[in-house]
Amino acid sequence: MSFTLDDLSEKSFEELEALYRSGKVPASLAVLDNKPKGRMLAVRGIDKTPLSALISKAAKLPVFPWDGKTLTSADDTSGMGINRIGIGKTMDWFKFHTRIQPSVIDGNDCIVLDYEQPSNPWFIRKIHDELREVSPGMFLGPAMWKKGANEAANVLWFALDATAK
Repeated sequence: MSFTLDDLSEKSFEELEALYRSGKVPASLAVLDNKPKGRMLAVRGIDKTPLSALISKAAKLPVFPWDGKTLTSADDTSGMGINRIGIGKTMDWFKFHTRIQPSVIDGNDCIVLDYEQPSNPWFIRKIHDELREVSPGMFLGPAMWKKGANEAANVLWFALDATAK
């Protein structure tokens, strides 16, 4: 099955987790190279409230501040990236490194976005993002808040569409 950002935005928090668990790590991180379009999908605690529909609609608007991530692979299993934020103009904020490692969610391999970079503020270094490919070129991941060495609370789901560069 092939998914679009709109398809994923219609799924519940639990459906997104099940889909993430079934996702895979690509043979090479080069599939994410360039500027995949991003979308915030579901926020924990509000995904079954009327506020969820409002957030979903807002995340689809061209003026939504987070546009996605710019990624560059160093090799098949590592690389780097930065978030694209649009507030009047598009800016690059919050660098991260990418690597393959076990997921905090289920222990299976995933792409980790490591925000523990010296240039990032302390609160950004507390973020733990992961990605898995859930259909060709479509990546789904949790954005989590680190609580300990290998523990993090899932705050929201997001997706990157590497087919829309």
